Amino acid sequence: MTTPPGPLGAFLRAQRARLTPADVGLPDVGGRRVQGLRREEVAVLAGVSADYYARLEQGRESTPSAPVVESLATALRLSPDARGHVFRLARLAPGVQPDPGPVSGELQQLIDAFPHAAAYVIDPGFQIIAANTTARMLLGEAQLAHGAMDFVFLDPSARSYFLHWDRVARAAVSALRLGAGFRTPHPAILPLIARLRAQSPEFDTYWQDQTVAGLSMTVKSIDHPQVGRLTLTYQTLDVRDAPGQQLTVATAAAGSPSADGLALLGTLAAAQR
Repeated sequence: MTTPPGPLGAFLRAQRARLTPADVGLPDVGGRRVQGLRREEVAVLAGVSADYYARLEQGRESTPSAPVVESLATALRLSPDARGHVFRLARLAPGVQPDPGPVSGELQQLIDAFPHAAAYVIDPGFQIIAANTTARMLLGEAQLAHGAMDFVFLDPSARSYFLHWDRVARAAVSALRLGAGFRTPHPAILPLIARLRAQSPEFDTYWQDQTVAGLSMTVKSIDHPQVGRLTLTYQTLDVRDAPGQQLTVATAAAGSPSADGLALLGTLAAAQR
């Protein structure tokens, strides 16, 4: 019976498929039956035997040393986020994702102090656990009640809310994968993944893609039902005193129509108090 590849093997195989010989300075001799690099080529680049690398991909070896994983990460040209992820998959990084608990009073005070921005905090399961008044108006009841992932993949209105839904969806899945790499992820993560894979074909497709990257600064275009089109810059930061919580601040360029729309959301929020 064939051994399932496991998370580490599946991840390595997907990263190998993304590279071409030209990407890593190897000649392309043609006649390739698989997409991307051959296993033997990755083994040479990483300085391990082809048999050992094959065992890693096939799940017959699951405990590589830290130097081997570092060599594989370099050979496969992994980003910093993907490098950290492969170390977790190899059980060479902290194995338990902490439960950050509730938002501190100091952090709530901070997000309330952003007068011209939408600021909110998410937990490892992408639930929104704190938001200032502008963010509440920007996100809407569905995201606040059910979380960002459910909104993106299970709420039909998300496809009109985000003007580039596919880009947002792929980034969300990529960020979620980081949390799933822990030996003991946050309790909400694995049930969330299982439910979304069962209910959303797009999520299942993106999940199998094995791309991994944390949330960072990005630009999103939104068609908001109350104030119309907004182009916002999102900056996401880890909360140092509550590992697992992430603070996101959405801003608009000064003097732009989007800045006017964001300010209007704040005004509408104040009027509803």
